[in-house]
Amino acid sequence: MKIPFLDLGASYRELKPEIDTAVSRVLDSGWYILGPEVDAFEAEWAEYCDAKHAVGLANGLDALILALRALEVGPGDEVIVPSNTYIATWLAVSAVGATPVPVEPDPATHNIDTTRIAAAITPQTKVLLPVHLYGQPADMDPILTLARQHGIAVVEDAAQAHGARYKGKRIGAHGDIVCWSFYPGKNLGALGDGGAITTNRPDLADKVQVLRNYGSRVKYVNEVQGVNSRLDPIQAAVLRVKLKHLDDWTDRRRTIADLYTKGLEDSGLILPHVPDWADPVWHLYVVRSTERDALQQRLGAADIGTLIHYPIPPHMQEAYAGLGIAEDDFPLARRMADELVSLPIGPQMPAQQTTAVCNIVCAAS
Repeated sequence: MKIPFLDLGASYRELKPEIDTAVSRVLDSGWYILGPEVDAFEAEWAEYCDAKHAVGLANGLDALILALRALEVGPGDEVIVPSNTYIATWLAVSAVGATPVPVEPDPATHNIDTTRIAAAITPQTKVLLPVHLYGQPADMDPILTLARQHGIAVVEDAAQAHGARYKGKRIGAHGDIVCWSFYPGKNLGALGDGGAITTNRPDLADKVQVLRNYGSRVKYVNEVQGVNSRLDPIQAAVLRVKLKHLDDWTDRRRTIADLYTKGLEDSGLILPHVPDWADPVWHLYVVRSTERDALQQRLGAADIGTLIHYPIPPHMQEAYAGLGIAEDDFPLARRMADELVSLPIGPQMPAQQTTAVCNIVCAAS
């Protein structure tokens, strides 16, 4: 059987009547920029994330950039980031004129290694920016403790962690500000680009609201040099529909992850490790193999879609050649780029497809 990595159309087909009704509601309203639909989603998303405030934005990268701008991060500042993450985390730091300072991951969880962060802090460090990679929360308590000790802020990149819990509490307001992406492939995905921030700090929510709208609260009155980064009302309406189903979809992802974990226990692959304090949402199911390329080729030959997250670490990208970081300066990030592969997963994926993937992997091991 042909097994896609992720069937993006499946979630729409499952919720087609609800989504069509929501989109029609916006079209009939005549309100196509911000307005009540965005306001309603912001309130619902903040409540879901156990946060006091949410601000809808155009995409996840803008969420990171405006979060840093709200914290007045700029030239001369340093921001500690994971060495293994999607490049958007680094790009946001660069966009405000600051310097990304990478820290290697914990080999077990692939999230930033909290035992390595202290050595990377300098007088120029303004922000710690952990990523909740693959839908599993980073270990926030040591990060927050370090931040308090050094008087620096914490920005969380939660683009893959919609609904994840750390020590029982949903990701959404552990740090100063949390950044979200609603890219279509995310656990809570729009039908196009979308993003948001959540926070318990009213001052930061207010700053991001002003920044996203040309630096303006009142039309034609501009307090700061802002940007145009507003969540579209049609996307907000779609997200409101999907949010009602997110917990159910997360449970389905957990079922798939459990099937993989049981079905691949004798495969010889290194499977995901989940600490006792983590409640992941399985945005991705990522396995590790020294024979990764051969494994991916075998799965591809069987019409099974896979992806590599991510094939080139940020420090090895041409975009960051100017930092002067050698390829081997971050060996864990490089090794993961060579050994990791993501298996198909999604809330509409049938159990028999998961079993088929396990059978093919195990037959070749």
